[in-house]
Amino acid sequence: MQVPATTANLGPGFDCLGMALKFYNIVEMVRLSSGLVIEVHGEGVQDIARDESNVVYRAAMYLFKQAGFDPGGLRIRLINHIPVTRGLGSSASAIVGGLVAANILSGNKLSYRELLTMASQLEGHPDNVAPALLGGIVISTTVEGEIRYVKIDPPPGLKVAVAIPDFHLSTRAAREVLPQHVSMADAVFNLGRVALLVAALQQGRLDLLATAMEDRLHQPYRASLVPGMKKVLAAARLAGARGVCLSGAGPSIIALADSNLELIARVMKDTFRESGIMARALVLEPSPVGARALEIKTKPS
Repeated sequence: MQVPATTANLGPGFDCLGMALKFYNIVEMVRLSSGLVIEVHGEGVQDIARDESNVVYRAAMYLFKQAGFDPGGLRIRLINHIPVTRGLGSSASAIVGGLVAANILSGNKLSYRELLTMASQLEGHPDNVAPALLGGIVISTTVEGEIRYVKIDPPPGLKVAVAIPDFHLSTRAAREVLPQHVSMADAVFNLGRVALLVAALQQGRLDLLATAMEDRLHQPYRASLVPGMKKVLAAARLAGARGVCLSGAGPSIIALADSNLELIARVMKDTFRESGIMARALVLEPSPVGARALEIKTKPS
């Protein structure tokens, strides 16, 4: 099972907008007669639980319960490329990977709409899990426990430069700095930007992204948690980014562009370093495809 990384919010789309990226975690799940065996490779190898508290396992067991299926035991092998607690949807990838793998294992009894609702319940909001499951760019909201969503294809030529700082920032910590109330002016500011952003992405109007990706609801408050954030945002724009923002809760920063991606990525990394933060930089493409099963090729014995 291959699950893409995701970047949520895209600036003003707080908790309702996300995009899948071609940067994947792999979840392998096999039934055993009894017991639980979890292997972890790659990112998070020192931090990810290997017992029943493991997020992939918990998601799988949640689905098995809903499907009325008893797997007996499980062997779960995780090959992780998505950094943990960096704002690139690692927890969403684990939840979606666990749900989809378990759904396949139990006979595909649940629809993707049902899987999306379950994933959102486990994650707490749909902005990351929706693109992780469905791919592309997804606008989503919760109505009486049901997820209503629209998926749009990424504009042709759009790519993403990502700067990933070398420190963890939990979503909980990033939410604790947010105010409980915002001004009418800030609410109207974000409403206009997110409406413009969705229209710009649908029509391929990359020239509008600089304005459309501005935000007043979360980024100004989270800047104190990400040293150098404002400088990195400004440097990316000067290097040619069409739009730039904090990725999800951070601390990673993404820049959307259709040219000069390597330059933009390098400038973001260098600007973080000027603020005393080591970071790595990647150039990625949006993923039009979400979680999907991979054919496992076995060598003949």
